[in-house]
Amino acid sequence: MAIISCEAQASSMEVGVNQAPLLGGSDRIREVLAHKGSDVVTTERSCSVLDAVKHMHEQHVGSVLVVAGKTLVGIMTERDVLSRVVASNLDPATTPVEEVMTGELVLVDPWVTVADALAIVTRRRCRHLPVAEHGQLCGLVSAGDLAAWLVREQRLAIDDLYGYIVR
Repeated sequence: MAIISCEAQASSMEVGVNQAPLLGGSDRIREVLAHKGSDVVTTERSCSVLDAVKHMHEQHVGSVLVVAGKTLVGIMTERDVLSRVVASNLDPATTPVEEVMTGELVLVDPWVTVADALAIVTRRRCRHLPVAEHGQLCGLVSAGDLAAWLVREQRLAIDDLYGYIVR
């Protein structure tokens, strides 16, 4: 299992010469977590895929972080279940999560910008980013969370502009 820590870096979505800034893109992941909450759903690596999927369903989430005790060792997503369990005709009741989880995680710091986080999920083709600070897990953001944040910020900017124009 490899954990890749991504510090804030130049975004592939940086403002170009003829581009408007990405509204909300300079906000920090910590702000997204403060808005959406920092709860994460976890499962032990020895848990069966069936039990983990039931837990995901109960919690209304598309992924679970996989732990061994208190150590983060991977993530299992709906995509992992489809491509590694269903497509391989494995029995989810007897297959342990650790056999089908994604072990190479990309962790981000809560001070990473939304634009940088979007660049990471785009470049790495992943939908979920665990957030950790000083080795402590402090949340999880999805591509959907990031998109919702940008839409929210753009809506606020539009409302402000509209209010300015019609005054």
